[in-house]
Amino acid sequence: MSLRVLVVDDQGVVRAGFAAMIDAEEDMTVVGEAADGAAAVRLAEELVPDVVVMDVRMPELDGIAATRIITGRQDAPRVLVLTTFDLDSYVFDALRAGASGFLLKDVHPAELLHGIRVVATGESVLAPSATRRLIGHYASGAGTGTRADTGPRELDSLTGSQRNILTLVASGLNNSEIAEELGITVGTVKSHVNALLRKLGLRDRVQVTILAYDLGLTRPNPPGAHL
Repeated sequence: MSLRVLVVDDQGVVRAGFAAMIDAEEDMTVVGEAADGAAAVRLAEELVPDVVVMDVRMPELDGIAATRIITGRQDAPRVLVLTTFDLDSYVFDALRAGASGFLLKDVHPAELLHGIRVVATGESVLAPSATRRLIGHYASGAGTGTRADTGPRELDSLTGSQRNILTLVASGLNNSEIAEELGITVGTVKSHVNALLRKLGLRDRVQVTILAYDLGLTRPNPPGAHL
């Protein structure tokens, strides 16, 4: 079954280009296009896409606000933010708004298509520059502070294995790498990840990473470290 994709960008030529590229893939179908955040919010509800490719800077309602509304709904689609502007505020705000990924518009087409497929599975994808910024932000101590909606009581509900996997996810390891690290199967890792997401009320690995940093459960490598 084809992935249903909604493309959102206020520049018609850019939007059409992305839509044509995505629609040309056998496993993807562009179900709609929107030129602003307000239209994106409406179409996301009407068309029920699997993934929304979202621009940031748009009239009426920007991509960050639209992402927050869309991901706040039940059975929400995944949102992949795609922007020209590699700014700290965009990276952090997009991820905290519920985006499952952040890529720059100059990304290679194959990487964009891969990113759509990745976030559709519930995984996350970040541009290398965005990853460096996120890690640098928390390594400097600027990102510390407990989230108001998730705290020690929720963490206490996790098993020891789930807490261990939480820290490994926050370190950037994928399921295969975690399985190798712990000497368990990939299927077992997936079960643990799904269970901790459910217990903590989180959508994906990006939010797990942010939570782990916020609560001081893990510390990133210093800025400039190998990723």
